[in-house]
Amino acid sequence: MDQQHRIPVPRGADRRPRGVDDATVAGVGKLTEALETIERARGHLYSMHQLTGHADAMLDEAVRLLREAGHRTVAEEVRRRLIGRNVVDGRWTYQLVEEYDDGYYAEFRRIERQAREDLLGGVRHVHESAMKEERRSPGEPGHEAEPSRR
Repeated sequence: MDQQHRIPVPRGADRRPRGVDDATVAGVGKLTEALETIERARGHLYSMHQLTGHADAMLDEAVRLLREAGHRTVAEEVRRRLIGRNVVDGRWTYQLVEEYDDGYYAEFRRIERQAREDLLGGVRHVHESAMKEERRSPGEPGHEAEPSRR
C-alpha cells in the first residue's frame, strides 16, 4: 500500500486505524501472534544449531580423553561415527536454519506484513494497543498512554 492510500492512524495508545472493525483487528492480531510464536521457534532452531555445533566440537576432547585412558576402540567409533555427522539426511544444522529462514519463515513474515499493510495500513500491534487502552488506569503513574516528551 503506498503512502497516499494509507489508512489514517490516530495518535495515542490505541493505534487502530479509523474504520477498521473488531473482527479484522482480532484476525490480524492472531496472525501476528502466530508470527511471534514462529520467531520463538526460530530462536529454538538457532539454539539447536549452536548447541549441536558445540557438542560436535566437544567430541574432539572426548576422543582425546578416551584415547589417553586406553579406550581407543570407543574413541575411534566416536571420531568416525559422530564427529562431523549430518543431523538429518545430507544436512548439518546450518543448512536446516538456512532452509527454514529462506522458506517457511520468509513466507510467514511476508504474508503477515502484507495482511497488516492491506488491512491495517501497515500499523503494528493494533490488538495490543487496544488492550493497553482497555487495561491501563488513566491518571495513575506508570499507566501513561504514550511516553512523556522530554
